[in-house]
Amino acid sequence: MPRSSRRRAPLAHPAAEEIDLLDVLHALSDPTRMTIVRVLRAEPERACGTFPVDVAASTLSHHFKVLRESGLIRQREEANRRLTALRGAELEQRFPGLLAAVLTSYDRTAGPTD
Repeated sequence: MPRSSRRRAPLAHPAAEEIDLLDVLHALSDPTRMTIVRVLRAEPERACGTFPVDVAASTLSHHFKVLRESGLIRQREEANRRLTALRGAELEQRFPGLLAAVLTSYDRTAGPTD
């Protein structure tokens, strides 16, 4: 079957009440994933290939999968693009203050986003 006629598998996102604290902390333990989250904190939604990270496309896909499956991001398909958004409100409801505390701590040591 030609690639253009294949459909991507549906994206799986955990429900807000299923987001696990240890999965979130694991996802936030990687500098590339932290860069993605920091960018999304400043922008409501962004196309996947436009993040300021220096990794191979396959590696970036893996990072998005970890973030998505942990509940930190939501992704949606639009034509031939995949758009990514931070699930900030849902995370705040599930774990009040957690994301802000982790990002503030990280920002103190990492400096500004490129």
